[in-house]
Parts: sequence; structure tokens; C-alpha cells
Amino acid sequence: MPDLPVNHYRGRDGASLVYRELGDGRPVVLIHGFFSTAYVNWIRYGHAKLLADSGFRVIMPDLRAHGGSDKTHNPQHYPRDVLADDAFGLIDQLGLTDYDLGGYSLGARTTVRMLVRGAQPGRAVVAGMGLGGITEVEKRNEFFARVFDGLGTHQRGSEEWRSEAFMHTTGGDPVPLRLVLETSVGATVDELAGITTPTLVVMGDDDRGHGSGAELADAMPLAKFVEVPGNHMSAVTDPALGIAMRDFLVR
Repeated sequence: MPDLPVNHYRGRDGASLVYRELGDGRPVVLIHGFFSTAYVNWIRYGHAKLLADSGFRVIMPDLRAHGGSDKTHNPQHYPRDVLADDAFGLIDQLGLTDYDLGGYSLGARTTVRMLVRGAQPGRAVVAGMGLGGITEVEKRNEFFARVFDGLGTHQRGSEEWRSEAFMHTTGGDPVPLRLVLETSVGATVDELAGITTPTLVVMGDDDRGHGSGAELADAMPLAKFVEVPGNHMSAVTDPALGIAMRDFLVR
């Protein structure tokens, strides 16, 4: 799929950030995963087009330190929970009041943070993330610390090697990426229990590194769990992910 035109907006700290749009209709804000971009997660494999063809205005930011957004090396621009702040800023600047919200992997964690902090989308999608990935953020971040610490030395074919290779394919800069990773904030089981937004939790059936999607759905009162084919890297490339999202969001 071809890329889409880039639109610009400002983070609450003045950072220069970008987003893409496709379609008309009900807005849905989709947040991509770590090392990725809006294009790679949502456009390349047709998920955005599927939603746009189903009547949605699909709004897809590049996270801070990713894609076309600000990649400053200044640690002052990476406070805790800044990715949720950036997404709130985009929603405010676009004047969205009736919208849906979703994300994959780090984008899913950001979506949960927004729900905990009071975001009120009509529906939410938490993809590629299970309960442990939300409640035990530091444990998952240890993996990426190993990726950064061993850049250029990982055994070919290892999970760390594959992650580093993916970072390079998207043009990632390890300095701001490490800084933005350290801004991650999770949620407690009690906070999850307080989320009353109807939510789809969707994960690959071979995605083993982020906890249980079924347990995450069970922790939220109005959540349902759906499995799609693939592991953490491949599930996002499968049309089944977009279909599951569409089937949940269309109403």
C-alpha cells in the first residue's frame, strides 16, 4: 500500500509530531507499536483501508521518537507518560469528542493509559498486549534494554536480533527510542477494573511475550478477547487483525 500525506501537530511541550488520515466518517485514532510507524502498522498491510472502507476516518500518529515525529535526544522531552499526553494533544487539536481509540503493542499500552486517565472513546482496541504487558511494564522493558545494550552483537535469529533488525528497517534512532521507552507507565489490576469502555483485546495465537490477552480482557468489565493468527511480529501483518478490529468497531 502507498503511504499517505503527512499532517503536523504539536505536542503539549511543543514537540513537532505527525499523523496521517484516511477516510471519512467516525474518527478512530490508532497508535502504532514500538520501533514501528503509522505506515508500517496500519497502512502497509491494509488495516487502515479496511476501516476507511467501512466508514471510518482513520487517524494515525507517528509516536514521539518514531517515524516522522520529533526524535530529539534531549531527555527533558521524555517525561513519564508522554505518549498518552501526545495522543491527548492530537485529540484536542483535532477537536474530537466522539471517537474510537486503539493501539498495537506499545500503542495498546498507551491506549490503556489514556483510558485510565479519563479518555472516553466509544470503543477501544487493545492489540498485541496481554495482562503482564500492562501490569509489569518494567519486566517487558528489560528485553528492550538488552536489545539496546547489545546493538550489533546479537546472535543472528534471536528475538533481540530480530527486534534490532526491525528497528533498522524503520529508520529508528536508538537514543530517542530508549528515552521514550523509559516513559512507559502501566496500569494496576484495580485501574483496569475501573475501565468501563467496551474494549476489544486481540492478540496473535503465538504471541507469548506480553502476558495473556484473555486475562487482560477478564480484568476489564466490558472487554472481549479475540485471537488472530501469528506471533507479536506477524499478527500485525495479517488481514485477520484488521477484520477483528472492524467487526468490533462497526455498529
